[in-house]
Amino acid sequence: MRKILLIAAMSLCGMSAYSQTTVEPEFIGECMLLKPDQSTILLEKHMTQTRSAMNAGMVITGFGSVKSKLQIEGCCSATKLKSGDDIQFIVRAVDNNTDPMAIIKIFEFDSNKKFRRAEIASVNTFGTTKTNKLHYLNFTGKKYGQSSYLITLKDKLPGEYGITVTNPNSLDEKSAIIATFSIL
Repeated sequence: MRKILLIAAMSLCGMSAYSQTTVEPEFIGECMLLKPDQSTILLEKHMTQTRSAMNAGMVITGFGSVKSKLQIEGCCSATKLKSGDDIQFIVRAVDNNTDPMAIIKIFEFDSNKKFRRAEIASVNTFGTTKTNKLHYLNFTGKKYGQSSYLITLKDKLPGEYGITVTNPNSLDEKSAIIATFSIL
């Protein structure tokens, strides 16, 4: 009964009970899954490795391409989500004054038994360079709390995914930390 009165009082004051019941992640760049019961799970975080490799044509004939990829260890994320469910995340940023599409990236990994990789750039023999080759998921974002965003996935295709958060105020991003999840 007291909870109902509190929610009613909050709505009269223009406050959302939804945003008051769930806390923000502790650190910038952390991501939490918001479950239907409003509880949260912190997504696992990984430091990335950058891997560059030449294709066989480049090695044998001198013609071909070199690809750079982000790589993290392990085949798959421990956080498994269903494609038919509503999928929402609370993502902590420096502040929530920037358009979330500019600083939050949700992208797909290619996965095998040992690691997950995502191609970030390629260069071929003729000088053609392609960067930002990641396959991104579409989402909507709303301000949440003091410094976070509530992210709702639009695309929910099965696969392994990562979330990165960049600092728009910093020109010196050190290494990417990626929060991961799987969609079944």
